[in-house]
Amino acid sequence: MAENSENRRFCAQCGRPLPSLCPTCGFENEPFARFCGGCGQPVGETAAPATAIKGPPQIRSDGAERRQLTVMFCDLVGSTSLSTRFDPEDLRELIGEYHRCVADTVARFAGFVAKYMGDGVLIYFGYPEAHEDDAERAVRAGLAVIGAVARLATPEPLNTRLGVASGLVVVGDLIGAGAAQERGVVGETPNLAARLQGLAQPGTLVIADSTRRQIGQLFEIEDLGVRALAGFAEPQRAWHIVGDSGVLSRFEALRSEATPLVGRDEELDLLLRCWQQATTGEGRVVLVSGEAGIGKSRLSAALSRRIQSDPHIRLRYFCSPHHQDSALYPVIAQLERAAGLAPDDTVEEKLGKLRALLVRGARDENEIALLAELLSLPNSAAELNLSPAAQTRNAVRG
Repeated sequence: MAENSENRRFCAQCGRPLPSLCPTCGFENEPFARFCGGCGQPVGETAAPATAIKGPPQIRSDGAERRQLTVMFCDLVGSTSLSTRFDPEDLRELIGEYHRCVADTVARFAGFVAKYMGDGVLIYFGYPEAHEDDAERAVRAGLAVIGAVARLATPEPLNTRLGVASGLVVVGDLIGAGAAQERGVVGETPNLAARLQGLAQPGTLVIADSTRRQIGQLFEIEDLGVRALAGFAEPQRAWHIVGDSGVLSRFEALRSEATPLVGRDEELDLLLRCWQQATTGEGRVVLVSGEAGIGKSRLSAALSRRIQSDPHIRLRYFCSPHHQDSALYPVIAQLERAAGLAPDDTVEEKLGKLRALLVRGARDENEIALLAELLSLPNSAAELNLSPAAQTRNAVRG
């Protein structure tokens, strides 16, 4: 019997309606189903048309421009000694793998590789496409590069050190020709990033004070003091990025609550009335929505401060612009916080902490296995013979 093509809605042999496969999770739905029975997403004619994949931003060709830029300078530690121990062809492959690792990693944070300089890489954040959090992106990219380079499967372990600085530059001039052509940048910022890279110890990231002022409390930092740098008339303050600070709310990390809340008395009174009704047993759900920057997080913080003396349990879930490819990132992050998982914990320690958190409330071992799978920890979820979509659905439902 001839098979029906994927785009047919009716059988070519008998004319019967064919099942509809969900484009999101692959669930086989009944003919003419409007919504998927596996994930709830629209299917068939109800489904929204596929959106075009967004390619890399286009680089302007109409000359240089003045803009705020965050510049990263990345250097491979011990490259000179590597050149004495490796054949040139082998060294070329090793450096190439290092370059690819750096480029792929910074691309996830919208970093633009401007130039490869032997074992060094010059990277722009804020060009050709600017973001309000370019300084944060650069720091997160730097920490990711350090980890990614250290994990490379090379004949010898590789290590890198990085410097990051932010400031006004003129960027975009085409310099050179052919394979040597590059987008030049003029200003003290790239020079400062290169000098700070020289201060960094292997496997560390050092940032300028100009970058430090833009990242708030998002990261745990160490003050390296004021340092005299070659080519700079004035000493420059430097900061060592230790790691992520673990602050849950970007509002708390980047903004101060010292400024009084103005013009939101009516909204705050409404929230407090709903809270009082909830404390008497009447369930309440409040949705606060609006344009970015109008004070939604500030209003939530004010409510939290007003009810802090009342007995309650607060659960907070935060989305992240750096995890847009993970719909369940807020749930995963909350589980990690609740279990007390630390970045330097071993897999066995993470599993032990997760089990200690879930063992009293889980119905069986399968629930623990599904949640361990959600956190990418070793588990026995494969023995359940469930599709990935079904595993996720059961983990969230449980």
